[in-house]
Amino acid sequence: MSLKESIMSRLEQFIAADTTGYRKKFLGLFLKVKEFTVDQIHDLLSTDYQVTRNEVASMIGYIQSKVGILKSHKESYKTPTVYTVKDEYVTMIDSCLKSVSV
Repeated sequence: MSLKESIMSRLEQFIAADTTGYRKKFLGLFLKVKEFTVDQIHDLLSTDYQVTRNEVASMIGYIQSKVGILKSHKESYKTPTVYTVKDEYVTMIDSCLKSVSV
């Protein structure tokens, strides 16, 4: 199995395990926002879902470490971490969101 196939499989499993619908919305926000912090995504998600900041941070960490589609950057130790979707996975996320039903 190639790396892209493995990542697609993990992404599909991540979405399929969603019982509330906010994982799919979460990934959809990645495509719209491009760069974000935990607080920014939490603010956007909390308008539609009852989700804590820690849950959002945990999901971002899981997606970055296990799914492997995010990269992070921190200007200094005083600034928040900024996350972006790796360019090569933008179309994969889009197609996965369209193909997997929650």
